[in-house]
Amino acid sequence: MRFGPNKNLQSRFRVSAEAFPPFIPREVEQIKDPFARNLASRIERLPVQVSFLEGSIMSSCVKPMLQTNTSPVVLLHGFDSSCLEWRYTLPLLEEAGLETWAMDILGWGFSDLERLPSCDVASKRDHLYQFWKSYIRRPMLLVGPSLGAAVAIDFAVNHPEAVEKLALIDASVYSEGTGNMKKLPKAVAYAGVYLLKSIPLRLYATFLAFNGLPLDTCLDWTNVGRLHCLLPWWEDATVAFMDTGGYNVSSVVEQVKQKTLIIWGEEDQIISNKLGVKLHSELPNSIICQVPDCGHIPHVENPSFVAKLIMEFSREHCSLEAHLATRN
Repeated sequence: MRFGPNKNLQSRFRVSAEAFPPFIPREVEQIKDPFARNLASRIERLPVQVSFLEGSIMSSCVKPMLQTNTSPVVLLHGFDSSCLEWRYTLPLLEEAGLETWAMDILGWGFSDLERLPSCDVASKRDHLYQFWKSYIRRPMLLVGPSLGAAVAIDFAVNHPEAVEKLALIDASVYSEGTGNMKKLPKAVAYAGVYLLKSIPLRLYATFLAFNGLPLDTCLDWTNVGRLHCLLPWWEDATVAFMDTGGYNVSSVVEQVKQKTLIIWGEEDQIISNKLGVKLHSELPNSIICQVPDCGHIPHVENPSFVAKLIMEFSREHCSLEAHLATRN
């Protein structure tokens, strides 16, 4: 099993000297991963005018290094994560000549939420749409990993004009939102959210997502994954999302009309690859491919494999076949 970039990838990308934007928590200096540090240095905030709030939200993203005439690739992230998930795969997509954006979903990542807006599904959808309308402006290949797949499906169904294709990675689309958590008393919810950002819990989640990850790497990746949690409004935004019930898109999967690439880690210990088979059967225009010897976050664990799949799919030269193995 490989974790992160191999030596060949590291030699192809020289990481520049970082000048971190001032809104990134200072704990970024403790992160060792040069690819995470480099991508953090590229994060910007762009104004996004949404319909549910006066004024603009300064929204965090990584802008593309090149503009093209082809469909842009827009990378979302998973639950309670940030665009730093794409620290290894995004440079490969750029090297392949793709116009590639990585953006933070409203309520997570590094956007300015000092005037905390609503963080329900409709608000996240409107924020993504207004971002697309302001800056991207062309039908895109929208990539959603884990819960980001639910975000992508919800968006594609409601704004089909903005999405040319979908790529879903280890998709979390069959859970029923946040379940009973929305009924918790506020004090209990905040206590649970405080635990969610704790190093022990994040460390355990990282171990679970990457089976067999060396301890030193696991610790560093834990720091990468929780960096956005150190912003002052993170607890409020997370509790607000929990209170609304979260995403429940299982009933609209069959409404997706866009051609869809489903990518699944063969050794995913968080979401069974049997659900990948189910998703493939319910999406009328989809292909599916598994990433061998890989867990829940293939774009971190095997970025070269995932980048190649996305690149081929984006250029319609994809000859992938459905070959996801179902294991007992």
